[in-house]
Amino acid sequence: MSGKQEKYTTAGVIRRALAEAPVLGHGLRLTLFLAMIGQAVTVITPITLQQIVDGDLLSDAGIDMGSVAAKAGLALLALVVGVVVGRAAQLRLVRSASTGLSDLRAHTFRHILRQSVLHVQAEQRGSLVARVTSDITTIQEFMEWGGVGLIIAASQVLLATTAMVFYQWRLALIALVGVILYLLMMRWFQRILSRKYDQVREEVGASMGVLSEAITAIPVIRAYGTEERTQSRVADALQRRFRAEFTTARFGNALFSTAEVFAGALTAVIIAAGIAVGTAQGMSSGTLIAFLFLVNLLIEPLQVVVETLDFAQAAASGLRRIMTVLDGEIEIQEPEDPQPLPSGGLSARFEAVSYSYPDGPEVLSDVTVEIPVGARVAVVGETGSGKTTFAKLLVRLIDPTRGRVYLGGVPASKVRLAELRSRVGFVPQEGFLFDDTIANNVRYGRPEADDAEIYAAFHELGLGDWVESLPEGLATRAGERGSNLSAGERQLVALARAWISSPDLLVLDEATSAVDPALDVALRAAINRLTQHRTSVTIAHRLSTAEAADEVLVFDRGRLVERGKHRDLVAAGGVYSELYADWAAGTKTV
Repeated sequence: MSGKQEKYTTAGVIRRALAEAPVLGHGLRLTLFLAMIGQAVTVITPITLQQIVDGDLLSDAGIDMGSVAAKAGLALLALVVGVVVGRAAQLRLVRSASTGLSDLRAHTFRHILRQSVLHVQAEQRGSLVARVTSDITTIQEFMEWGGVGLIIAASQVLLATTAMVFYQWRLALIALVGVILYLLMMRWFQRILSRKYDQVREEVGASMGVLSEAITAIPVIRAYGTEERTQSRVADALQRRFRAEFTTARFGNALFSTAEVFAGALTAVIIAAGIAVGTAQGMSSGTLIAFLFLVNLLIEPLQVVVETLDFAQAAASGLRRIMTVLDGEIEIQEPEDPQPLPSGGLSARFEAVSYSYPDGPEVLSDVTVEIPVGARVAVVGETGSGKTTFAKLLVRLIDPTRGRVYLGGVPASKVRLAELRSRVGFVPQEGFLFDDTIANNVRYGRPEADDAEIYAAFHELGLGDWVESLPEGLATRAGERGSNLSAGERQLVALARAWISSPDLLVLDEATSAVDPALDVALRAAINRLTQHRTSVTIAHRLSTAEAADEVLVFDRGRLVERGKHRDLVAAGGVYSELYADWAAGTKTV
């Protein structure tokens, strides 16, 4: 178990879950009351049996079959009522568990969306998926079935103990001492089981991460002929998961078998003690038989507890993993005193901005620059020079370590995130597409846009012929991660998505290196239209983009070392001039 998880006790995470999803606790008192009513009738059977044995079967007056039938009928009626009420309690618990955990699943995913981009990128995707899916499913299964069992078990223990004390307090004391000793042993087992299930959940998340990565990377795996190595890596992850699950299941089975041993031992002790007490102390045959039934009612829920203990630990472990997500840092916070952005075009300004990645060196140092409204700016530099970090700071995917970023004269940290996202557009280097139609992928830029507006967007970008050439036009499915389209086609859709959102400031991580020549002209024309009449910042990987820019920002080793027009920078003979010469010679990409 990781150090972070160790601080989450089972009781603590249950309280947190109830706080995060209050529906889980709604009506819990009534559910418990119904469960107790349902179990209350269970004690009627041993009481009725004692009355029949002592009052009707062993009576000096002889056997009274009418009385036996009447008492048995009442007991049967009570049992039917108990089953109906118990079923109602179970349905209530299932309903609240399903609703509450659905809320918790949505809340967990919402928190992941708000977490630091760096944190999410550092996590295995499969592990995060496991938090939202299998971890919560484990909790739901426990609450719907194991939770009902535990509630019923607790009610049955209370009622059986009360009836035992009423019949024979000496034998009740013996039974309770045995139960307490057994529960103490169970607590020791529970701590071990808890650690084992934490390991199981870790291995489940890790195996899902490895599988997800391998499936996504199948084209690369085949291209490099690494099928055997990848299969070995996946097999190792699955084997570690199997070993963790098998070891835990074996331990849980051993734990369950102790309940059988305890039940037999306690029954034998009670019989011996009952005979020793004898009739002189009020122990009739019917009382001893009733008491043995009550002992069984006491032991039965303990067996349920043991059976569901490993189930409960799996759920608690999953809940701990979910709480580590909910306690994850939200790096980009909503401002407490928000300020609106000015209407119209947006300028941008960096004031002595520096940034360091967590536990890493400074990758951007003391950057001060202003980008006026309507300017088309190209950002260039070698790989690792800090230009991508500059773009992330501009769209507030990250916040500066030092200094401040301004948008339209307003500190970016003071702008509501919804307003910032609607006014500042970002087209990443690799345009991500969802497994949906082209139209719906574009609609992510403006959900209310209809098909006519989307068609218009493509035509305004000069891409109308391309859309009409698709098999089903706007209804063509992009495939998972846009797999049905080429890299260039995915970028065209991403540009249309940015166009329809009509941002006042556009940050574009130019991605033309992987585009086939047939689409290169269309893509460049679309980018040119997209950046007209709005403030734009383009991470230029081809310096031909910089040639057409109003201003070029040149980064080197995290510092802004040059700025100016393309021709002036080439003539200056500095860093940009060397980059341009290498690029023109085809020896370097940026």
